[in-house]
Amino acid sequence: MKPPKLYDTYRPFKDLKALLEENSFSLGPPGKEVQTTGQVEQGESSPEDEERLFQEAMADVVPAPRRDVSIAMTRATPAKISDEDPEAEALTRLEKLIRNGEGFTVSDTPEYMEGIGYGVNPEVARRLHRGDYSIQAHIDLHGLGVGPAHEAFERFLKEALLSGKRAVLLVHGRGLSSREEPVLKTKVKEWLTSGRWRKWVMAFTSARACDGATGATYVLLRKSPATKRYRLQHPKQHGG
Repeated sequence: MKPPKLYDTYRPFKDLKALLEENSFSLGPPGKEVQTTGQVEQGESSPEDEERLFQEAMADVVPAPRRDVSIAMTRATPAKISDEDPEAEALTRLEKLIRNGEGFTVSDTPEYMEGIGYGVNPEVARRLHRGDYSIQAHIDLHGLGVGPAHEAFERFLKEALLSGKRAVLLVHGRGLSSREEPVLKTKVKEWLTSGRWRKWVMAFTSARACDGATGATYVLLRKSPATKRYRLQHPKQHGG
């Protein structure tokens, strides 16, 4: 009588041979390649074969239902041009010139006139034209004849001295209608640089564009007249 079988012996490789045969594997001697029964294609597939395989693979694919998708489109911003348009820049400057005289330098024009009194630093005239002295009074002589204009000129400067005003404006026009030189403008310069007023005039210059440009003149008066002794000590320097 055989002894009873208490347990089955574990045999891990029992069915290995049958499994390999079923899956068409062949275990050869060591060192040899393991090959499958199927043929292995050599070389790369052609584009036609890849296209055919792709179509076969996608034959049963059903397109997904289309959804409304909003794609934000960003409009390309043109690159900023560093150089400004010369024509546009010129028009902008012209507009500023017409509106408020910006960009117009009166002292660079042939019509500009300037003068300084005895012993006066030329910088005073430049400051006067620049607008460093507040204009305290003005008179419009434009359109008057030489006689009436001279009377108004005399009366105006006397009143300015009596009231302590030192920076004043004389409007005389540019005299563009004159055949030769501007009559009234020339006379104003003559009155300022000769006679008794040359003792009182410290400096005069053509006005800025905002105050009439070469059609008007700034005048800076002294606190007291230049005496004969003072004139001898300081040579005459007016001009323009």
